[in-house]
Order: sequence, then structure tokens, then C-alpha cells
Amino acid sequence: MKNIAGIVISLRPRQWTKNFFVFSALIFSRNLFDINMLLTSIAAFFLFCMISGAVYLLNDIVDREKDRCHPEKSKRPIAAGTISVKTAASVLFLLTLMTLAGAWFLGLPFFLLITAYFILQTAYSFSLKHVVILDVFTITVGFSIRVYAGAQAIGLGISSWLAICTFLLALFLALNKRRHELIILENDAGKHRKVLSDYSTYFLDQMISVVTASTVVAYALYTLSEQTTNKFHTTNLVFTVPFVIYGIFRYLYLVHMKNRGGSPEMMLITDLPLLIDIMLWIVTAGVIIYR
Repeated sequence: MKNIAGIVISLRPRQWTKNFFVFSALIFSRNLFDINMLLTSIAAFFLFCMISGAVYLLNDIVDREKDRCHPEKSKRPIAAGTISVKTAASVLFLLTLMTLAGAWFLGLPFFLLITAYFILQTAYSFSLKHVVILDVFTITVGFSIRVYAGAQAIGLGISSWLAICTFLLALFLALNKRRHELIILENDAGKHRKVLSDYSTYFLDQMISVVTASTVVAYALYTLSEQTTNKFHTTNLVFTVPFVIYGIFRYLYLVHMKNRGGSPEMMLITDLPLLIDIMLWIVTAGVIIYR
């Protein structure tokens, strides 16, 4: 029973919220109420939950020694010795096999994208996480693959604007997470994650400033672009821009003033003002797109 609980924790289900990016193409193509597309997207979502769980297991196996030096990650089952490496590796293999088998039924493009995601994350676990700047870009590309894979699963393409906004938002979250790690680990940052020695709070703040401005501008341009207004037959999507700006500012406040940034997925569902803002954006955008 303890092994099962440890495996479930290691799969990090609370981080599966990242896989909701799979639904982006479905929602913004105005096909949310198409039952066949919706069911296919749900299947794609669960397949990404399975493969991301496998990736988390792999990462915890590779990083188990370094995780023991981290105040929070030392509590992870593999680092704490609650479950053995052998058990974790067996579950990892089984999950990967099941995911790839399921992905094949959603079409070759989706299968190739989810395979590319797994290969990229494997490369990240072993080497890319140690390369400055490229480490956060790898995380960001993982989000972009989710969006493209979700679109391919239902036979749709995605707009260049959606791709750009997804990339910038993911990069914003990744940079803030690095900043949180640097602050919380202080002088031991380099011991836990070697690449943190190549960062400084000043350097990260400079990059975060650039990405923050780029994200807001890109989203604003997306709402007013000819492609968007022709697709939704309205310019009213621009009224969702204030929600995006507030959400980004609130997130920066939590990172800089409350030292919360290590778990973006938890911040999105536990901070009430941020949660309300996200819900208001969803409702407003939904009414404008599906009116």
C-alpha cells in the first residue's frame, strides 16, 4: 500500500494541470461542443498525463541524490527511499509503453509529437537541464508540443498567435520557477542544480521583464489581429487583455513578495485573487468566442 501511495505521489497528479494546454486548439477553434473532438481531446489529455507522470518518475530517479539536499524535494518518495528505484523504473516503463500504444490510435502526427515530447523530456532529465537558458527553453517547448499535439489529435492546425502566446507564457512560468529555486536554496543552489550557478536573480529578473512585456503585447496583438477578428467576427476579445495583465502582475507579486514560485500549478488553484481572475478570463473569453 505504501508503494502505491509513493508511486501516485511521484506521478505528481497536481502538476497535470499543465496538460490542459492540450485543449487549446479545441477551445479556440470553437469546437468545444463537438462531442467527437471533445472525447478525442480528453483522451489526448490523459495520455499526456500518463507520459508526464512517466517523465516525473524518470526525473526523480536521475535526481534522487541531489533531491536529498533540497528542503522540499527531499520528501519525494524516491529521494526519501519510500519506493525503490527498481519499482519506479518498472512503472516508468509500463506507463511509457501504454501511452505510446494509446497515442498510436489517435493518429500518426499525435503519436510522433507525444514521442518527441518524451524524448525531449528525457534529454532534459539527463543533460539539457544543466545548460543555462536552454533548460528553461526545453520546459517551454514541452508546453508548445502539448498545444500542437492537441490540435493534431482532432485534425486541426493552430494559429501562429496561439503558438507564440503559449511559448511566451510557458517561458514566463519557467523563468519565475528558476528564480524561486535560486532564492529558496541560497548558497546551496549550485549543489542541488548545477545550472543555477549560471543564474543570478538580477539576470533572471531581466529576462522575466522582457518575457512579461512580450507576453502582454503578443496577447494584445492576438486579440486585435485580422486573423482573430475574422475568425470570431468581433474585436471584443481585446476586453480580456486586462485579465491577462492582472494575472501576470499578481503572479509576479506572489513570486517577488510572497516567495511563491516553485509550484506554478498550485499557485493557479490556491491563490484566490489569481483563481478569480482566471475564471473571469475564461467566462469572458468563452462568451465572446461562443456567443
